[in-house]
Amino acid sequence: MNDVPPSETTADHHPPEPSPPPAGPLLGDTPSRLLAAYVLRLVVLALLYYGGGRLGLLWKVAVENAVVTPFWPPTGIAVAGLLWFGLRVWPGVALGALLVLTNMGPLSWTSLGSVAGSTLAPVLACLLLHRAGFREQVDRLRDGVSLVFLAAFLGMLVSATVGTLMVVAGGNLTLHEFWPVWSAWWAGDAVGVLVVTPLLLSLPRLGRPRSVLQAVEALGLGAATTVLAIVVTRAPMDLLFLIFPLLVWAALRFQLAGCAVSTTILAVAATGAATARVGVFAREDLITGMITLQALNGSAALTTLLLAAVTAEKRNTHRRIAAACEDLAEMVEVLAPQGRGPRSFPAGGRTGQRQG
Repeated sequence: MNDVPPSETTADHHPPEPSPPPAGPLLGDTPSRLLAAYVLRLVVLALLYYGGGRLGLLWKVAVENAVVTPFWPPTGIAVAGLLWFGLRVWPGVALGALLVLTNMGPLSWTSLGSVAGSTLAPVLACLLLHRAGFREQVDRLRDGVSLVFLAAFLGMLVSATVGTLMVVAGGNLTLHEFWPVWSAWWAGDAVGVLVVTPLLLSLPRLGRPRSVLQAVEALGLGAATTVLAIVVTRAPMDLLFLIFPLLVWAALRFQLAGCAVSTTILAVAATGAATARVGVFAREDLITGMITLQALNGSAALTTLLLAAVTAEKRNTHRRIAAACEDLAEMVEVLAPQGRGPRSFPAGGRTGQRQG
């Protein structure tokens, strides 16, 4: 029996298209998948933050009855994570900070304040970066400047200020001891952003070397930087300036990846020597040694990051110019009349002149 009404049985009638499968299960699965992906990102970010915190605590020092670290990797991990996953994963930063403080001792209301400051600082840094039009490739000068001055220097003021105030509120620090602890706290957080954030942002863009020579150059440069960084930071003489030619080389040749890896090597070697009070840091008091360390790490990161950004921007400009020239040549070839090439004139002649 034909179920189609007589009015629809015409010569040009097309059978109805098959109806799509019911959307109920898909609509029910999509939110659960999104939630699972969101929770996974939170857990990954929290674990990375916690791991970076455990690493940073290996270099802790006591400044005016407060424990600070001259190099705090979790701030760089938090900024990179928020840039990758978006600001909505900020609870992962808070959870990681809470895990770090739990590992250090019993929690109190001041600990919760420190967690809030540690969370708000990278969030503010990312907001400033987004407002400045920051690109994760860090292939423009404005990207390097934004990462240094907005994310590291300005954004980390929040964590240092809130964290130090919480130490004062907890009765472990007096007001006249505020500024030494604040400056050490801010410098450690800022160096964490300057060193770790570029390193993490460069990881998704690491590819196979273009040639065997490039691979040999990269490996040789990394090995030389490691050896020289250990030597100059542990030598009794002040030879820290000798590491800068290798840092410049890495930034010029390998841009973001080169500067990120080289500054990380230097930061780890210098921080280890400073906290162990060996080499050039042995004859300095704690405060002077921390100032020297932060000046070294900050100068190295600032110099190489800006140099890498300028080099990448210059190369991108050359590529765009070359591509535009190729497009223009193709357009001229298409628009030129058939069988006629570009006009040529005898040497020394001028357009419209006859040779006679």
